[in-house]
Amino acid sequence: MNRTIGYAAQSATTPLESFSFDRREPGSRDVEIEILYCGVCHSDLHTARNEWMGTVYPVVPGHEIVGRVSRVGIDVTRIAIGDVAGVGCMVDSCGTCPDCLEGLEQYCQSGATLTYNSPDTHTGTMTYGGYSRRIVVDEQFVLRVPNTLSLPGVAPLLCAGITTYSPLRHWGVDSAKKVGIVGLGGLGHMGLKFGRAFGAHVVLFTTSPGKAADARKLGADDVVVSTNRAEVKRHAGSFDFILDTVSAPHDLDALTALLKRDATLCLVGAPAFPHPSPAAFNLILRRRQIAGSLIGGIRETQEMLNFCGEHGITSDIELIPMQDINVAYERMLKRDVKYRFVIDLASLR
Repeated sequence: MNRTIGYAAQSATTPLESFSFDRREPGSRDVEIEILYCGVCHSDLHTARNEWMGTVYPVVPGHEIVGRVSRVGIDVTRIAIGDVAGVGCMVDSCGTCPDCLEGLEQYCQSGATLTYNSPDTHTGTMTYGGYSRRIVVDEQFVLRVPNTLSLPGVAPLLCAGITTYSPLRHWGVDSAKKVGIVGLGGLGHMGLKFGRAFGAHVVLFTTSPGKAADARKLGADDVVVSTNRAEVKRHAGSFDFILDTVSAPHDLDALTALLKRDATLCLVGAPAFPHPSPAAFNLILRRRQIAGSLIGGIRETQEMLNFCGEHGITSDIELIPMQDINVAYERMLKRDVKYRFVIDLASLR
């Protein structure tokens, strides 16, 4: 086995701390990556603190990984030693179900193997994520990173980026569409950037009036303070698509009322507790839809990275050493970050 070091939570109530563990030796189809940067996702905090239940301790979070390839197996053909590579939320899937065959491994009917806190078919233990020096991943789940982009800002694209890119693409957002983005955080700021890059008319909904200037810089054509009923009502029935990135329970009826006939409200925020039940008539009378979306498949994630390379899109980040992760978690809870923390793994060396 391949000894490495990272940071782990040992329980739901203890801080993350240094943790030594084994990675597998690279097999014939495996790629070993020396991790340079890892984004900090709200999912990391939910999992470390067992807010979604089911966390197996110790847990090493991190699924927004960018690094440099250090070793490859003899059958690896797409990636070479020295390449800059990325790993997102998944490291394996069955590869044979209809969803996997369509390139939608995130919906694998046997359950995709997540980058951390997931049963590892290779080792019989749990997967450990990117808050660590290195990772070993099957070539099929390794992504090529465009060499035109700043690497720290690339890391959050592997979750926050694809989580917003995928539904905007799936529901056909383009220059003919009016699109709402709800919430300006790690996900919401990427939604604004992609909405603008796709040519849509983009409106941000926020409870914080002070975020208006930032939102416009990030791509919003208009900003609505969602607690101002008159501002909200001005947009009634006018949206082709709304992407809701908020990861706390909230009333969805005010958002569905903003949709055109046959339009969609898509949820990508994952609260620890359910939203209040939406009113049926808001949906029935205009054939509106509430939907959800989960990250993206490997093929679409590579498409997203290529798109970002062509358009110069990265995440707005604050770079931190690994040793500051517990402070970063507390600041995340206070929404005190613009707009994603990224760990510099050189701090572990």
